[in-house]
Amino acid sequence: MIDNIYNPEYVKTLFDKMSQSYERMNYITSFGFSIRWRKQFLKNIEKSSEKIKIIDLLSGMGETWGPTMKRFPNAELTALDFSEGMLNYATKKNTKYFKSNIHILHQDILKNQLPKNHFDIVICSFGLKTFNEEQLIILANVVEQILKPGGQFSFIEVSKPKNKLLQKLYGLYLGKIIPILGRILLGNPEEYKMLWKYTLQFENSNKAFEIFKSSGLKTTYQIYFFGCASGFNGRKQISINH
Repeated sequence: MIDNIYNPEYVKTLFDKMSQSYERMNYITSFGFSIRWRKQFLKNIEKSSEKIKIIDLLSGMGETWGPTMKRFPNAELTALDFSEGMLNYATKKNTKYFKSNIHILHQDILKNQLPKNHFDIVICSFGLKTFNEEQLIILANVVEQILKPGGQFSFIEVSKPKNKLLQKLYGLYLGKIIPILGRILLGNPEEYKMLWKYTLQFENSNKAFEIFKSSGLKTTYQIYFFGCASGFNGRKQISINH
């Protein structure tokens, strides 16, 4: 039964409903750390002022665009998401702050039309938890296909900390307090209860890390703030033809 929450149509509807308050809630749910974590997970990729191609998967409202363009000022940035609600806000942000220079794609990453060997960098923040194992395998294969040989990637996700006290406090905050805030902002706490359910099921990025490593990508594991977030980064290997 729990696997139904990974149905792409269910996930899409959930984020459409949350889109009006998600950016504020993301900041609140991470105690403001989401902004810091976005900067940190980008630091796993070498800084560049070259005219490189970057894609931000599961881009949401474009919360990662600011720090991305600061670190890669001459990059051509593409953003992909399948939630119309999220992309409506992202489009407004693109117009207001980025002179509509960001190329926004309304696509499901699991059924995408992205070109192969095209991007220098793939990034994704706080989208992994809504995938089951089978979907993570598809995602890893997509990243391997769309990256140029030698291209880099970095992923981050909110996680369940291993420290018992921190786990209890985090669980209370995300499982009880956040739904109350969801009621105040949305009139309905159920959508934000689901974020905690996803986090509990996901636990941390370790399984995704192993899947990405198995897909042939050179991958390194990373934890942030005592395990309250975790992720991985690495490169697509360059094959040598003899």
